[in-house]
Amino acid sequence: MIRGLHHNAWRCSDSEATRQFYEDFLGLRLVNALRIETTQTGRAVRALHTFYAMGDGSCLAFFEVPDQPFAFTRQHDFDLHIALEVDHLTLEDMTGRARAEGRELRGPVDHGFIRSIYLRDPDGYVVELAARLSGHAAAMDPEKTRPHATLLAWQAAKAAAAAPAGSAAHGKRGRTHRLPRRR
Repeated sequence: MIRGLHHNAWRCSDSEATRQFYEDFLGLRLVNALRIETTQTGRAVRALHTFYAMGDGSCLAFFEVPDQPFAFTRQHDFDLHIALEVDHLTLEDMTGRARAEGRELRGPVDHGFIRSIYLRDPDGYVVELAARLSGHAAAMDPEKTRPHATLLAWQAAKAAAAAPAGSAAHGKRGRTHRLPRRR
């Protein structure tokens, strides 16, 4: 049974710039920095692995590996982002701080079950700060949201859209596979 998130790990181009964003701006405490000079397979490497603790004990972690190129590309928030939960007061405070510091900021956005702002860290990763709204519990209740039915309909629509015009599958509901029922 998965108990929760221990840490995620992303690459960073500069550990100090990363620290300034995650510790100084977001307030996540730097709890460990590991210098790695040899991998578990015996390969020589020069890396720094840093960990920033969140309130639940889980961490955001980063690897700086100067000798191994990594393409830091600006991501759309659909492509890659992490959402960190905050309370409403913190969300308002962080919105004001981001504006005052001239940081790239999108939002606040009301998603119906959370209210969010979106920031970018020094390497362009999208960091969402999200505060729960009153409808959050219902929005995350699979008995109410029926996510497997939505996924099944999505897959069928995607298959129909991909079928060539004039084919037997075009415009018809294709063969679907039932997903296992979650308990």
